[in-house]
Amino acid sequence: MATPHISAAQAIGEYLQSPDDLAKVVAYRKKLEKEKASIDARLKSGVKEQLDATREGLKKLLSTRNNVQAIKEEMQTVDRLCADPQNEVATFDQISRVSIVHRNFEQTEEMVNNLLEMNSKLDVLEEILAADSENLIGPAPNLLPMHFQINRLEAFRNQTMHQAKQASVASRQKLIRIFERLSKLIEDFEFYVLELARNILPLVRAGFPEVVVKLIKIAELEGREDEKVCTLLSLISIRLVKKAAKMDAASKFKSMQANARVLKHYRSKIMKAISESIRSNFDDAFESNERDPNAFLDNLGWIYQDLIRIESDVVPCFPPGYDIYAFYIREYHKNLDAVFKRLVASEPEASILLHLHAWLKEYKKSMKELSVPPELIDPPLLNGEEQDLIEDYLKLIVKKLDEWSANLMKTEIQEFTTRANPPEVDSDGLYGMQGAVILFQMVNQQIDAATESGQGAILARVVEEVNRVVRGIQDQWSKVVDSEFKKQVEKPEEVIGGLAEYCLALANDQVKSADNTEALLGRLEPLVSEKYRVPINDKLNDAMDGNLDVAKKCTQTFIDIIFNDLKPATKQLFQPSWYDGAIEQIVVTMKDYMSDQPFIKPALFELLVEYLIDAFLVTYLTALANCSKLRMPDATERIKEDISVVFAFFGDYKSDKELEGYFEVVEMILAMLEASKSMAFLSYWSFAKVHGPCIPFVEGLMKARGDLDRSGVSEVMDSIKRKVKDEGLTDRAYLLSFIQHIFYHVNIIQRPNRRL
Repeated sequence: MATPHISAAQAIGEYLQSPDDLAKVVAYRKKLEKEKASIDARLKSGVKEQLDATREGLKKLLSTRNNVQAIKEEMQTVDRLCADPQNEVATFDQISRVSIVHRNFEQTEEMVNNLLEMNSKLDVLEEILAADSENLIGPAPNLLPMHFQINRLEAFRNQTMHQAKQASVASRQKLIRIFERLSKLIEDFEFYVLELARNILPLVRAGFPEVVVKLIKIAELEGREDEKVCTLLSLISIRLVKKAAKMDAASKFKSMQANARVLKHYRSKIMKAISESIRSNFDDAFESNERDPNAFLDNLGWIYQDLIRIESDVVPCFPPGYDIYAFYIREYHKNLDAVFKRLVASEPEASILLHLHAWLKEYKKSMKELSVPPELIDPPLLNGEEQDLIEDYLKLIVKKLDEWSANLMKTEIQEFTTRANPPEVDSDGLYGMQGAVILFQMVNQQIDAATESGQGAILARVVEEVNRVVRGIQDQWSKVVDSEFKKQVEKPEEVIGGLAEYCLALANDQVKSADNTEALLGRLEPLVSEKYRVPINDKLNDAMDGNLDVAKKCTQTFIDIIFNDLKPATKQLFQPSWYDGAIEQIVVTMKDYMSDQPFIKPALFELLVEYLIDAFLVTYLTALANCSKLRMPDATERIKEDISVVFAFFGDYKSDKELEGYFEVVEMILAMLEASKSMAFLSYWSFAKVHGPCIPFVEGLMKARGDLDRSGVSEVMDSIKRKVKDEGLTDRAYLLSFIQHIFYHVNIIQRPNRRL
């Protein structure tokens, strides 16, 4: 803390604090004068000491300057004398020549001794190198000693060859031959070093990390020697030669050249060897599974194991400046990208592309878990275009499905149209074709591959393509069935038999496909989210609808074939010959076709019976509607007999209760035909309440009755029309005529949870 300033008055005040202190003023004055004299004496002595020290220092500086000047003058004299020693020393030239001779003699003696000893040294080194080369994955105890000895021999060779530059060509060639073994040994040792570099990871795994350390020590030592050479070469200049004495400068320059060495670049060579070993590992992995890319992708787990081992065991063996972990990451990433591009370029199967896409996603996740910096794996594999794999996969799916389906349909259609043999019968005793089985083997193969991707979007796209192909096949079958039936109708004499049986086989095939599709839908629905469940459900349901449509078309075509064969018989209905009995021929023909009952699926057979009943009723009632005149009551009796025969025939396939529902309309029409003129209205009204007025049909029916004249028909129809008008009765919106009503009879194929 600073002492506060005290004024003179305050100082005096300390001594004169009371009136009595005035008597002490003289004493105080003497005391202060005495203290002042003491201080003055000390100050004078101190000043004198400082002046003496300053004076002495100046004297020493002056003396030093004189000494420096004297040394400078002496050095200039030495420099002057050394500039041309021959002027000062008469025998200098002799001394110089003797010195050169002596030095050359020593070098020659040393060279001869080294040449004599070299072969024995080479014998030992070659033996050691051969033994260690056979055990690459080993402790390499001789690595550093060998390097030391080989380096010394190499330096000797370089110096000798440099000194022989002025020798004859023959002498230089002889030296080259002498050093051939050494040159070969140097090459072999470098090869050995680089082989060790290619096996760094196996060495570490085998428990020999010290070999890697030795390897890097050699690279560092050679690197420093390379730097020395580069530095020395950069410092050579004419200026240095001129400033030195001619002989000495030339000698120094030659010595420097003699010790010059060939740059080895061990560090870059070792890094290149590591890179080559990584590329070789990837190439071997790819080529060993080239025919099974899935196995190649499944077995790539060794990459992550390698990277973990490198980080834990290899990195500590390298100086930080090598940044070896980043180097390994980049090399693994680069070579992985290269083999993946080879894989994609080989145009693999669609499932391989999907597998590769899944692997790339897992790779990103794994590298993140390994805390690999993103910049080390940039650019990304396949240039980050892995989504293109999905597009390529889908394009390949489209191509393959189109090719497979085209080949399949070519075979199936040929079999269907040539009908060289009866349809195949499966293990259940049903007609069938191979199409459904083969198609769903293809479909399931692609669906399973898409499912394994774990991506609903991919699965939905594949299902969409499957739907497209299946729908295309269904359209083809519809056209083929129509074409074959058209041939049978237009040119029956040229048509090969068996179309009816093949239609049933195709119908079975389509129902089987629908069942397979439904099973597939049940398998896929739990695997995807609602976002993709809806489109998948829609597409597969659409495919099933198409299958059932084709199955129904085949069934209807089977019925059409029956009634095409029955045309001669059905033309006789309600004609004069009909009264003698024509229905038996129709029933026999239908029974003959229905003999194929055991070969079709029960649900299809049920549909077939319903179609057949409908077709019979349509044909029968159409003939009735088109008939010009009916002999009464013979016509009604014949109708009753016809219905009785047909009812008995269909009774083998349907219960009486079900058949009564089908034939109830015939009973109503029969009642109108049997009713008297006065009672016809009542019979008609029972009919109209169920089926609508159907005025044109009823009027035609009344006109055909042979027991009613024109006035009677007019009387009946007038009463009917008045009643219809009074009641406001109109034809059903969904019916154009009574005949159409027959076609709208409910026909179903039932499957679990589905009704078409």
